[in-house]
Amino acid sequence: MNSLLFIILVVFYFYMIVSAISVLLLENRNPVRSLSWVLVLVLLPVIGILLYFLIGQNYRKQKIISKKSIKHETKLPYKELKPDAFTEFITSPNQLNMINLLYKNSDASVYAYNKIDVLADGESTFSAMFEAIKNAENHIHIEFFIFEDDRISNYLRELLIEKAKAGVRVRMIYDYLGSFDLSRKYLRTLKEAGVYVRPFLPLRLRLRRSKINFRNHRKILIVDGKYGFTGGLNFADRYIFGNTLGKWRDTFVRFEGSAVHGLQSLFLTDWYFVERKLITDIKYYPKPKKYEQNLIQIVSSGPDSDWECIMQGIASGIMSAHDYVYLHTPYFVPNDVILNAVIIAALSGVNIKLMIPKESDSRFSDACTFSYLGEIIEAGVKVYQYEEGFLHSKAIVIDDFISIVGSANLDERSFNQNFEANAFIYENKTALELKKLFENDMLNCREITLDDWHNRKRSQKLKESFARLFSPII
Repeated sequence: MNSLLFIILVVFYFYMIVSAISVLLLENRNPVRSLSWVLVLVLLPVIGILLYFLIGQNYRKQKIISKKSIKHETKLPYKELKPDAFTEFITSPNQLNMINLLYKNSDASVYAYNKIDVLADGESTFSAMFEAIKNAENHIHIEFFIFEDDRISNYLRELLIEKAKAGVRVRMIYDYLGSFDLSRKYLRTLKEAGVYVRPFLPLRLRLRRSKINFRNHRKILIVDGKYGFTGGLNFADRYIFGNTLGKWRDTFVRFEGSAVHGLQSLFLTDWYFVERKLITDIKYYPKPKKYEQNLIQIVSSGPDSDWECIMQGIASGIMSAHDYVYLHTPYFVPNDVILNAVIIAALSGVNIKLMIPKESDSRFSDACTFSYLGEIIEAGVKVYQYEEGFLHSKAIVIDDFISIVGSANLDERSFNQNFEANAFIYENKTALELKKLFENDMLNCREITLDDWHNRKRSQKLKESFARLFSPII
């Protein structure tokens, strides 16, 4: 009897493996990603199947949440702005091509005449956000991947409670897994004060339809529909006081003008997903003031999008560069598109500089990152390790005109699995600020040479190769 049961279990297990592999093949995924999953399924009995059902299923075609469908089925009150309306703002056809790409792949409207402030560290970012919140009169919409239960987040809680009690409508979205350590007391006190708090994709005990791997990594704050913030920082003390890795260095941008409508639209789309309530009231889209002549696109991507929107935009920017590309990223685990774009641009004579942290909060990511450095250095890319704490910034500047700031890292998780938001800015002043910021950060860096890479220990090389093999699925 026991042997019969064992045979049945073995047959059932192999049936599950064959079924999973069949699904992988029929989905026509990236071959590297598919082969990585096949290795996991074959080499890790039982665990491989569990991992596949937890984090390996592809929901892109199922449209977990669709910004396009919500916008098209309900007439949002702001005016859609198409790229061809602002051709006089653009200095080259390549830039217009990039704008058209983002408009088509993510429905990213174009917003003109904005005021833009670059916030280069935790102190300036939190100070600016707290000031905006204190002065809020109508509403506060806040959405972040991580809210730590620490001094910074508790001060935020106090401000939100104060504003809610004063009659300001406060809506807050937190990622259930990213903010898993938030206490029940923290959330309860917000709700009792009248703050509308909702988790993004809370965990469900549904293995067959698990979405645990799809997280909301966006960082957005909108106040009164007039002031908008986005970037790479989370609400945590480490951006001011540091941790075992040192002080976390990050970049944020603050908007006034029509681009705030783009952030507002994205937040309210996410709010519809967590609350199932569509908000289109005109008060959330006040008529913006006109500021300097510039263009901004707010680009979102994730398992809901038809295309890898942010990734395509970054690749387009790199390939269109004539002079230089400066890249800030805490994790450099590129797919083939980004890797080849960087290599081709470097080989074409473009001055490409990549800045990564000396040590990140993930040893696996560090190993993956280092495995790619040899080939890009050989192509002419200058690689720098930031040593003054942990570089968490996700900022790119291209040719003194294109700036990209947001939540997306240069890795497969950000390109495919996370819900992300980046601002694509077309303007000289912001680009020069980010360029100067990058050059200042270089003072706290050490350049990695080709000799450094070749002289690694054999054990380190093996670890990096192993990490790279499984990087497409992590």
